Amino acid sequence: MAIGDLTKQLASQAIRNAVNPPPAPPRVENAGTAILSQLQAMQKALKEDEDLVVTLHSGGETVRVLEVFFPSWQVAVLTGIDKDKALTRVISPVDALQLVCKVAKAAPGATRARLKFVTPTSH
Repeated sequence: MAIGDLTKQLASQAIRNAVNPPPAPPRVENAGTAILSQLQAMQKALKEDEDLVVTLHSGGETVRVLEVFFPSWQVAVLTGIDKDKALTRVISPVDALQLVCKVAKAAPGATRARLKFVTPTSH
């Protein structure tokens, strides 16, 4: 192939790419941010007399989750109370989390329980 032909082919390809750029690579979904956004959206949608009850079943224990802490987007530390009202923490890879979320009517006069979220800080 002659140099002139190669130059024309490269110029033609550059013009095609400028007019029709290649599609962006698919965005990799981060499970930690997806879980966080879903929990926040469910909590935000609550009515004045509703609570979001989030539970985790692990190792024979059922924990009502009160705080979700992400030391990194791959690991979650869930803090809550078990059936005996004992403070309980579960550390889990985010990909293995299975949370049960229910909307429940808040008891009249009771303080509404809101999930607290702590996310990784930028370094």
